[in-house]
Amino acid sequence: MPKKSAEFSIDGKDSWRIFRIMSEFVEGFEALGGIGKAVSIFGSARTDPDHADFKAAEKVAHLLAKDGYAVITGGGPGIMEAGNKGAFDAGGTSVGCNITLPQEQEGNAYQTISLDFHYFYARKVMFLKYTSAIVCFPGGFGTLDEFFETVTLIQTLKCEPFPVILYGSDYWGGLVEWMRKTLLPRYVDPEDIDIFRVVDSPKQCVKLIEQGIKKAWWKPLDDVRAAQATAAMKKTGPLAGANADSGEGTRYGRRAKQTTAEHARPSRKPVQ
Repeated sequence: MPKKSAEFSIDGKDSWRIFRIMSEFVEGFEALGGIGKAVSIFGSARTDPDHADFKAAEKVAHLLAKDGYAVITGGGPGIMEAGNKGAFDAGGTSVGCNITLPQEQEGNAYQTISLDFHYFYARKVMFLKYTSAIVCFPGGFGTLDEFFETVTLIQTLKCEPFPVILYGSDYWGGLVEWMRKTLLPRYVDPEDIDIFRVVDSPKQCVKLIEQGIKKAWWKPLDDVRAAQATAAMKKTGPLAGANADSGEGTRYGRRAKQTTAEHARPSRKPVQ
């Protein structure tokens, strides 16, 4: 039998890593499974406490906690600290999903539930699985990542629509305008731009969240996608039950099938 190349050999370390990954999911599920209704707040770790965005995020979290919502953040400084502080000062549940990074991230002091993650993807599941809405304050790549992943899950019907709020029209306005000019109508459907809303005040933010939770403001307009969404809600499987359609995007669907549509003719025969 020919010897396998060292490049493709398995030394067992990847297999054992599964248990660390699994432990992060188990710990997160056990810690957050009973927090009730919640809202996740995202934004820059670099926002100073005297900045207007910090104060706005703190106010939003305070109002949400007073209305009985738990607040979930990434547990760090900046907007994350503002969100945790607002919930903490209001006597609410303040969740911090901290992440280990090559450069040390200092957890803020306003967490009533504190979790530590090594894997970004396990952490991101906790942000969305237990949330009823998300609020994105101005931030960098991480904030954009959370925003676009969330709207993708909603757009592709992998989870039920829920409120997605972008706070600060001065910051988000350019991106929204780019999406309207560049993405429409070729790359996304017209209604997909309505998955999210832009606000400029804490009271407006919380009001939209409560309205969007009572009645979803987005749904696919074409009959095919709407029918697929309805069918997906009724789909049964090993995770069927009250929490089968959870926010992290585990809604059941159909496996991809080989297309019968005609494609561009290849320049040479594909390798079988």
